[in-house]
Amino acid sequence: MLVFYEERLAFLAVPKTGSTAYHTALRDRADIVVTHPPELKHAPVRRYDRFFQNVFRKMYDTEMEILAVVREPVDWLGSWYRFRSRADLVGHVHSTRDMSFDAFVQAYMTNPRPDFADVGSQSQFFRTRSNGRGATHIFKYENQDKILDFLQARLNMQIDLPQENVSPPGDLTLTPETRQKFRKRHAEEFVLHDAAL
Repeated sequence: MLVFYEERLAFLAVPKTGSTAYHTALRDRADIVVTHPPELKHAPVRRYDRFFQNVFRKMYDTEMEILAVVREPVDWLGSWYRFRSRADLVGHVHSTRDMSFDAFVQAYMTNPRPDFADVGSQSQFFRTRSNGRGATHIFKYENQDKILDFLQARLNMQIDLPQENVSPPGDLTLTPETRQKFRKRHAEEFVLHDAAL
């Protein structure tokens, strides 16, 4: 999470949407940088509103606009699947090594989810509190040029974005049945992505 007080902007870090690269590029420019623990670095809209936005409201009588990035839902799960297939997770309950992406997505659709597929939900990340405002600027992950244009204009600076936290390669083949089932069961994920800039 990055907060730019003068610009009244909070950049929330949706997992697996390139937030680490933005943290690296902008941490020296931000007024508040939260990198640890992960529960705060990746604070969803509700948690940000309750703990951080509330401070700005009560102490400074202002609010930050919220910027966040959303990824196409199958691609987002693919990033999680590949990230958890890395060598240092072999033997861990979160490892996806030696499993197909199709099996991973099938596991994601079970309730409860097994540990390796328990990666949360982008639509849940954006849920607001009953009195909260929600995200102001939601950009699609694949539109990096729009994200950069917005940030460079808002922060009045040139941004050189490094490549960081890149997941290892992996086969992201899904059967048509699994893809259709996922799209139907998690339609809200696609609605969120479709509505983003």
